[in-house]
Amino acid sequence: MIRYNRFLVHTLTSLIALLLTGNALSNEVLVPHVAEYKVKISVLGGTMRTQVFDVGDAYMARSVISPTGFASMFMDGSIVEQSEFVVDEDVLRPRHYESIDTLSKEKTTISFDFDWQDRKVTGVINEQDFAFTIGGLLHDRVSIQYQLMQNLRNGKDAGQYAMLDGDELKRLKVTNIGTRRIKVPFGRFDAVGIQHQADDSSRVSTLWCVRELGYLPIVIEQHKDGKLRVQAVLTDYRELPAATDVNAAK
Repeated sequence: MIRYNRFLVHTLTSLIALLLTGNALSNEVLVPHVAEYKVKISVLGGTMRTQVFDVGDAYMARSVISPTGFASMFMDGSIVEQSEFVVDEDVLRPRHYESIDTLSKEKTTISFDFDWQDRKVTGVINEQDFAFTIGGLLHDRVSIQYQLMQNLRNGKDAGQYAMLDGDELKRLKVTNIGTRRIKVPFGRFDAVGIQHQADDSSRVSTLWCVRELGYLPIVIEQHKDGKLRVQAVLTDYRELPAATDVNAAK
């Protein structure tokens, strides 16, 4: 089984480009935007940039994680993930997912295509063919994050989800842990905590989401065995013009 020991792999379930942003009363399902986070893993630091684009009949979400400061002296590379998905009556269905990890010790490249009509996922993991049968609603590691945000907008804050993480199917349980006043570099907000954990996992991830920003996570945390291992805080956010070119914004 391919497993990812990278510094936000379990916190962003998804991470990751997990931002439903803009005015909460907007008729838009998603508002094109870019958000910046400061990431801390123990004594090491990094940055995460997430972006959402309107690509016509679908949306594309992308996240890029890079080391900074002391970490960049002995860690080279980045983790780039992106998902293209459609929104059907508040249900997000991924069409294509890809990930390029040049930061982790084990370099990984993934490309998946989701065929909802034939109920299957096909693709490649490190040049090895991959196939998976879709048994129900299934997300990739990016689209799951936006599904959780969309559900918050619709008043749903708990449930069970299925996510494809590399060649591994994970079952996630999501719960609401209440509200908290939180200050981050981007400002001070009342945030609702959404916590999720995969079956048989000691890792617990929490997204502190803000209604005024369309349930954008302003803090993302991961605990393992009760100890805080990873934290990301929002440092900047801005909306993008609807016609922003995806390639030009890289």
